[in-house]
Amino acid sequence: MKKTLLALAAIAASSASFAQSSVTLYGVVDASLESVKGDSTVTRVSSDNLSTSRLGLKGSEDLGGGLKANFNLEHSFKVDTGATGNARFWDRAAWVGLAGGFGDIRLGRIDTPIGDIAGNVLSAQNYDDLKIVGTRAGVDYRRADNAVTYFLPTLVPGLTASLQYSTGNGTSGAPSGEVAGSNWGKAYGLSVKYAAGPLSAGLGYEYARDEVIDTTLAGNQKANATLGYVGYDLGVAKVTAYYDAESALNPVNAAAGLNKRLTVLGAKVAVPVAPSFTAVIGLSEARNVLGDPSTDDNVEVVTIKGIYDLSKRTSVYGMFTNVNNAKNTKLGIVGGPAVNTNDKTTHGIAVGIRHTF
Repeated sequence: MKKTLLALAAIAASSASFAQSSVTLYGVVDASLESVKGDSTVTRVSSDNLSTSRLGLKGSEDLGGGLKANFNLEHSFKVDTGATGNARFWDRAAWVGLAGGFGDIRLGRIDTPIGDIAGNVLSAQNYDDLKIVGTRAGVDYRRADNAVTYFLPTLVPGLTASLQYSTGNGTSGAPSGEVAGSNWGKAYGLSVKYAAGPLSAGLGYEYARDEVIDTTLAGNQKANATLGYVGYDLGVAKVTAYYDAESALNPVNAAAGLNKRLTVLGAKVAVPVAPSFTAVIGLSEARNVLGDPSTDDNVEVVTIKGIYDLSKRTSVYGMFTNVNNAKNTKLGIVGGPAVNTNDKTTHGIAVGIRHTF
């Protein structure tokens, strides 16, 4: 009897192990030596210049009948100091969901439709234009809290689409979380992406009610952003062009009711110089950075990156970004020395190593 009970227990344990979700631990470690010029110049060891350093857990359980339960938890950290990358631990992802023939639905903190394009297609790190000029895709709406995200089933090969609604996103001064009886922080977005053969293209849109510049209008101020791109791989080079257009209440003169109309037009060319070495050159111009069309508040950004793959998981890289400010702008590498003077050229240069696991 005792042996029978032990055998049944072993079978039960074995069955449970098969039923459990497969959990994967993964991560990225990225560190570099950089020199960044603003009003002053700082030389230091830094983190996250090519990719954000992170530690993640993801898993999936087959529930049968084509239904799966999925989850993803992702934490960022700074390699140069070992510090947490954000005040919240699971700052990059914290969601759980179900996927099946109906598509994929996820609840929690996750990429926004425009943030996915900015971060995973075009790049939105400290040396990149979409973050330097403060686009919503690269900064405030790179990710969304309290989100319901639905990925439609694939009906056409290469075509993906998603819809998202946030019941309260804690960005742009809005509280972190839902506010009863208020529209504060509510947002929705959608995206469509296509990739087949040498052609890739995508379009994302985000609408939010969270700009807290004039507190008398808190939760009623409206902002929207559209980010689109098209790329084509010629073999000798891959060319990607992109355009970002967004509006919000003017942060300089909210009382005047001026609209902020930020636009970014850019292009990147990625050249496989050798089997393990890729060079990427980017050029973009941002207009109306301060939101007043009557002023010269434009910025030109030039980026040059070289990435050499030592293996499938380890790369060394070098990068240079030059920010050419107009007479009413003073931007620089994100996280670099302060820029308090208009019409000034700032730049950053970095060499580093990235390892993925």
